[in-house]
Amino acid sequence: MGKASTWMNTLAFVSGSVTGLGTAYSFAVRPWHRRWGADVAEVTAFWPGDGLPPRPLVSATHAVTIQAPPDKVWPWLVQIGQERGGFYSYEAIENAMGLRIENAERILPEWQNLQVGDVVPLAPDGAMDVPVVILEPQRTLVLHADSRLPSPGGKGGPPLPPGQFLAVSWGFYLAEQAGGATRLVERFRLDYTPTVANELIYKLFLELGAFVMERKMLLGIKQRAEQAG
Repeated sequence: MGKASTWMNTLAFVSGSVTGLGTAYSFAVRPWHRRWGADVAEVTAFWPGDGLPPRPLVSATHAVTIQAPPDKVWPWLVQIGQERGGFYSYEAIENAMGLRIENAERILPEWQNLQVGDVVPLAPDGAMDVPVVILEPQRTLVLHADSRLPSPGGKGGPPLPPGQFLAVSWGFYLAEQAGGATRLVERFRLDYTPTVANELIYKLFLELGAFVMERKMLLGIKQRAEQAG
């Protein structure tokens, strides 16, 4: 009876700990990282591209203030991508995943003429090419892909089980601030076939992982734009 009682107590402790951690993440950590750096107006605003996808199951808005005007921030933004300017995030993590990222430390003239319809590669060898759907120089850049759309909107992306879909939009917005600063707002939206496995994969692992990398990306753009002057 003693061993059985100890085992049951241990199981109850572990179960309670897991439940407690899950509750803490759901009600404290997740709401924080889904709106890191953004104020209420930025979180609740309808930004260009928000209809892509129209009813996302994952949505996050992040923001940072950059002490440089929009025309000094924009060049860093339009050159993002695999085998372009990189993503200014944790290069070691990205390369450990096989992405072969090299983050640029200067403006690359060859990648400054981004246009609607161009694709921004997020992974090597066309594994995830996301088209530009909205581009307003020095103001708005929105990427969008949907596995249900014909090329180029459905080009690339991870392999999906039959009958499932994945849709994503990634928007960047520049707003000039007093004193020549810029507010850079980034919004990530994701829709998918709502299965139990997908809920765990996308809402727990992908959403949290994306936050870690996107936060570093915003700070990377901030650092480069401010240092360039």
